[in-house]
Amino acid sequence: MSARFALAASLATLAVVAACSSSSGSSSKPPAAAGTSGASSPASAGPVLTATTGSKGTILTVGGRTVYRFDPDTATSSACTGGCAGLWPPVSGTATAGSGVNAASLATITRPDGTKQRTYAGHPLYTYSGDTAPGQTNGDGLAGKWHLVSVSAGPAPATSSSSSTSGGGYVY
Repeated sequence: MSARFALAASLATLAVVAACSSSSGSSSKPPAAAGTSGASSPASAGPVLTATTGSKGTILTVGGRTVYRFDPDTATSSACTGGCAGLWPPVSGTATAGSGVNAASLATITRPDGTKQRTYAGHPLYTYSGDTAPGQTNGDGLAGKWHLVSVSAGPAPATSSSSSTSGGGYVY
């Protein structure tokens, strides 16, 4: 049974790596994840980002879903496009800071397709399609590039010329 699990986990990781390593020039928008804003209602205030405490510490969630960051991103651009954004839907629209979230750490960037994406402490935000229920953290550590977003990340850092992907001193 454990050999089947290992095989399934390996195949899932390969699919994620393949999707995230290719960029598509497609102009189609990825599906909106639960808790992210789509084109549903102009009166909608957008998703509310909240702090949720669990076995992995206090992390950022939207609509009960875990929020992630992607190492190749920068504070001003998303590297997850095309098929990658299908697996890792960006937190889009105008999100607001809910309970336990530092509103000063929220910002918005414009994605390559022209849509808006929320950032926290200089990290573009995503949910993971493999998290099928609130509270799941199945995307943490995938491909060695996807990580939970800790609420303690603090305000966005000043612009730096460093290209390190080690987390820049943040606690994740």
